[in-house]
Amino acid sequence: MIKGTVAELLNSDKILQEVHVKGWVRTFRSNRFIALNDGSTIHNIQCVVDFENMNESTLKKIATGAAISVTGTLVESQGKGQKVEIQVTKLEVLGESNPEEYPIQPKRHSLEFLRENAHLRIRTNTFSSVMRVRSALSFAVHKYFTENGFYNFHAPIITGSDAEGAGEMFHVSTFDPKNVPTNENGEVDYSKDFFGKETNLTVSGQLEAETYAMALGKVYTFGPTFRAENSNTTRHLAEFWMIEPEVAFNDLDANMDLGEDFIKSVIKDVLTNCKDDIEFLENRLLQEEKSKPQIERSEMALIEKLNFVIDNNFKRVSYTEAIDILRNSKPNKKKKFQFPINEWGADLQSEHERFLVEKHFKCPVILFDYPANIKAFYMRLNEDGKTVRAMDILFPGIGEIVGGSQREERLDVLKDKIDALGIDEKELWWYLDTRKFGTAVHSGFGLGFERLVQFVTGMGNIRDVIPYPRTPQNAEF
Repeated sequence: MIKGTVAELLNSDKILQEVHVKGWVRTFRSNRFIALNDGSTIHNIQCVVDFENMNESTLKKIATGAAISVTGTLVESQGKGQKVEIQVTKLEVLGESNPEEYPIQPKRHSLEFLRENAHLRIRTNTFSSVMRVRSALSFAVHKYFTENGFYNFHAPIITGSDAEGAGEMFHVSTFDPKNVPTNENGEVDYSKDFFGKETNLTVSGQLEAETYAMALGKVYTFGPTFRAENSNTTRHLAEFWMIEPEVAFNDLDANMDLGEDFIKSVIKDVLTNCKDDIEFLENRLLQEEKSKPQIERSEMALIEKLNFVIDNNFKRVSYTEAIDILRNSKPNKKKKFQFPINEWGADLQSEHERFLVEKHFKCPVILFDYPANIKAFYMRLNEDGKTVRAMDILFPGIGEIVGGSQREERLDVLKDKIDALGIDEKELWWYLDTRKFGTAVHSGFGLGFERLVQFVTGMGNIRDVIPYPRTPQNAEF
């Protein structure tokens, strides 16, 4: 007897052999045809029941959502769209499902409804495909860095520093909220808290990763990060996963090379290994696009968009050149941009980034040398004194997907930037130490993993590419 997954059996040539498989019922038609899925593939295997030889009480228990065990003969399928099917000789119901209560029925459900049933939405074709692609992308990330000599670094989740300087962090404390100790000034006395100081959930593992890169050469983090930004949009989560490589002796050009090569590699990997899921998600997206007004429809199908990234060299453009292009563009002159570009120093929005990629250059774009006052303190100041060695990678349909920089390795310049922002040097003494002892040029970038999954799957809302989304007023499941 061959015991296998649905994916293995569908690709098997063991015709007329006895097989055994377990899974969940997607549909049961005419008391005869069971569509069985076990999560190993987007496709179901058809199990044909001879109801005359089956126990009637068992047949009554077969319903959408039920877990069953099937034994039978693998035969060539008589129907269209499948190579093989199972002629059932033995069937056991492992877990019943009440069809009147089971919310995931074999029909189209709205994404909003499925978010309310996030514990069961993985049983739909859409979410099983998305999560298989997410898993494959995660593996591709680790594979790429391992094959290129990087060491995986586990950055701390609890931290006393704010890497981004934004202040939108979740506090970590063991204080009783009804009895918080204060000092003589009436301020919270964190010296009596668990860690003896104010601590938070991390927004980035970058600063800690830099310290390890200055000894191991090439490291990367891939872990959960948190941001207490009260933003209810399709692009923001309060809990998300970040990929952050840091490389000693890499300047900005080498950093851009790494970012382009990395992102092309992982997308190519998934296109190869998740072909069926990507094709299903593309067809889903095409159906969704038909219901939109013509002006809102995407110009590229999903696979075309992914190949657009893989096949094109990323155009490298300075921020200054990009501002000139945007300022003189038709959408800007005709006031079509929601955020008009009037002068150098403007913080670019998604609409500007997408214009550069989709309309002007018609390829992925890497912008570099941004104004210092709109970027983080740790980015290396250029000789002009007003720009920093920052870089953002821009994609079609999404805008910025990667943000990074050459780090400021000069102790005196870094201290001046920290002082100007009012950051207490005592909080970053360990970070400044790396600029005292063997400092060197180094660079890195950050890539929000969910943003990457969203791009590769074509899903319109970031809440649909993470198993259990954490957003303002939502911590269910």
